Order: sequence, then structure tokens, then C-alpha cells
Amino acid sequence: MKAARIHGPRNVSYDTVDDPKIQDDRDVILKVTATAICGSDLHIYSGGLPQPRPMVLGHEFMGIVEEVGKGVGNLKRGDRVVVPFPIACGTCFFCNHHLPGHCENSNPEHYGPEGGLLTQKGGALFGYTDLYGGYDGGQAEYVRVPYADFGPRIVPDNLSDEQVLFLTDIFPTGYSGIDWGEVKGGETVAIFGSGPVGIMAAKSAWLRGAARVVIVDTLQYRLDKAKAAANCETILWESGAKDVVEQIRAMTQGRGADVVVEAVGFEPDRNLLDRAKAVINLEKGSPKVLEACMSAVRRGGIVSVLGVYPTTYDNFPIGQFFDKGIILKGGQAPAHKHIDTLLQYVQEGKVKLDDIITHRLPLSEVAHGYKIFKEKEEDCVKVVLMP
Repeated sequence: MKAARIHGPRNVSYDTVDDPKIQDDRDVILKVTATAICGSDLHIYSGGLPQPRPMVLGHEFMGIVEEVGKGVGNLKRGDRVVVPFPIACGTCFFCNHHLPGHCENSNPEHYGPEGGLLTQKGGALFGYTDLYGGYDGGQAEYVRVPYADFGPRIVPDNLSDEQVLFLTDIFPTGYSGIDWGEVKGGETVAIFGSGPVGIMAAKSAWLRGAARVVIVDTLQYRLDKAKAAANCETILWESGAKDVVEQIRAMTQGRGADVVVEAVGFEPDRNLLDRAKAVINLEKGSPKVLEACMSAVRRGGIVSVLGVYPTTYDNFPIGQFFDKGIILKGGQAPAHKHIDTLLQYVQEGKVKLDDIITHRLPLSEVAHGYKIFKEKEEDCVKVVLMP
């Protein structure tokens, strides 16, 4: 079959690889009908997350069941399904507590309670480095789906692939940020990062009854997409974090936003001084956006961290955290926990997901897709690939 494989930083190619096979009774083989490039994939593409061997990428995918392991009783050949991005067994302590990203069984080689970049990780993710299980991903013609009696959801016939594809990751992830923020109605929500996850967080904030939604980014075209797709206010990050924070406080009687969502992660736009600091402190990337979020939130407010942070950082503002009484939540989104509710929102027409797509490409053009997404060329916000 054909698949997108990473061979090193900024080196993704369209390769011929072996077809996946059933390896366990709870597996299915899926014929992929639609897949997408996620912002998290860019951390591997840039070299920010190490992957020493070639690997099939992709954790946002859906398709048609081609082959079924004998232990899977809820799916049959021909079923059309969407697959949550964490690989989770459904039976361990964490799965039973709606924390599939911390599954104790899917990532046996690297799992452990400590956590960190190169030490002990949580559960496995599709196509997301050997540290997260080493499972090939779905940017391919076919993919093996473990624990298929727990993860995949059957898609109603009246919904297109593009209407439901983002139930795999970015919609549950954006929604998790708002859920962690305990949005119940009437809040002001500020979102840093106007990429796909940030826009999905904005859509989710409206679903949960927010009174005001503001999104921040360094690029005007991304803010324009957010305004069109999520009907939110926008702030262009031009003069630095202080100016952005002052604008958010001016909107909120000087207090700051009730909930702030960090949807950027450890690889924001950085100047030379930021990069030099990271080298001196042996850090990966920068926590500058998270620090801005902690300033932008009101006292007693909640900061939800959806962006990836793989390592420790010097001078973390723990004094500000303590003095302001900030609640800080983050991690891999529990996609399995929310996917059924979110699918119902889509079915009922309460939310539209495919309006963030800017590029539709054949899988054979995957290298171009990664380049324009990473470099923010051609006003790229979201790339969907067709195998």
C-alpha cells in the first residue's frame, strides 16, 4: 500500500509499505477514506519530537472496515467508522476513569507514572513516534486499529467524511479545553492560537454557553478564518504578550478572562532571544504562550493547556500561579469520553466542522501538505488528504 512516512526533520515522503495485518483478536483493518494533518504532527515533522526510524504518520483518520479480528463483536466488514486518536484498551484503571490517553496497556515499552519527554509516557497514539507506542498511523491507504471494540464509532450514512473527520482529534481536543475550563454559561473565554484546535475550542465555547469568545494569533489570515468559522472576536499578537494581555483585561473590566485556552504549544513564533534562552536552559521550544495565558486569565480562573509541552522549563511562573489562584489543566484530550456527545452535536446541526478546511490534497501530495501547513503558506489552516 501507499503511505506517508517520516524519515527525519522536514522529510515526509509518499512510500510503498507493507499492508497492515491483524495482530490481535481485538484488531480491525481499516481502508482509509479521509485523513488529515494535525498541528501535533508538525512537532514530529520539525524534529521537536524525536523519531529515529521511518514511521507512518497520522492520528486523524476514518474509513471502512476491511477485516475484523475475531474478538471484535461490535463491528463488521463494510462499516464506516471514525477513530479517536488515543489507542486505549477500555478496561484498565485509566480507561475506566475516562482517561484513555493514560491507558496502561497500549504503550508497554514506554509507559510509566513519572511522565516527561524521554522517560515514561502515557498511553499510545496513532502515528506519533515510538515513545507513544510506535503504531503506524492513518495517513495511508490502510491502517491497523487495535482495541477496535472500544475506539471506533460507526458514522451515520447521512453524514459525509468531512463532516465527521475532526471527531478523531481536534474537535474533542478543543471541546476538552472548554470542559476543563468548566464553562457553564456567561463566561468570557480567551483562546491563544487560531489554528484548527483553537477554532474548535471557540466553537465548543459557544456550545457550552460562553458569553464572549476571543481568539489570539500572530497571523491575520488565521484570525479571519476563526472569525468566519466561529464568529468570535479576534486579537492580532503584534507587539508582544503584554499588549495582548492588556487588550483582554480591557474587555473584562480589568480582571482578565474567566477561562483561557492555550492552543499553541512549545513551538510558537520566536525571536532570537527566545531561541537563545531555550538553548542555554536545554529546553525544547518555549513556554511564552502559556505564560501569556497565565497573565490573561483572571484571579481564580482556569487555564486549559491543549498545546503540546514535552519538557521542563526554567522560570515557570509558579508565584503568579499561586498568588492568582489559577487552576491549570492540560494533557491529551480524552477523545473517547466526548466523541458520542460531539457526534450528536454534528448530527443535530448544532456545529459545523468542515468549514476550517482550506486544502484538500491527494495523499500523494503529502509532502506539499506538510510544507504549506508548517510554513503557513497559501493561507493554510487545515489540510485533508484523500488516499
